[in-house]
Amino acid sequence: MTVERYIRVIAGLFILVSLLLGVEGSPLFVSKWALAFTAFVGLNLFQFGLTNFCPMAIILRKLGVPDQALACSR
Repeated sequence: MTVERYIRVIAGLFILVSLLLGVEGSPLFVSKWALAFTAFVGLNLFQFGLTNFCPMAIILRKLGVPDQALACSR
């Protein structure tokens, strides 16, 4: 998997977990303030789309995740 794909997977997971923790009808409800994390992730995705800067991408690259998949890897 590539950096961009990991970002999508991690952001989606964070959004789903924060919705589970922040929506009152959820069996895992903790507080409505958990929805602030959903907004934070959404804003980060928005600014990543505009500026192509993402702190998670920097972390993933330092962990050795490739930027692009090789053309012959499929």
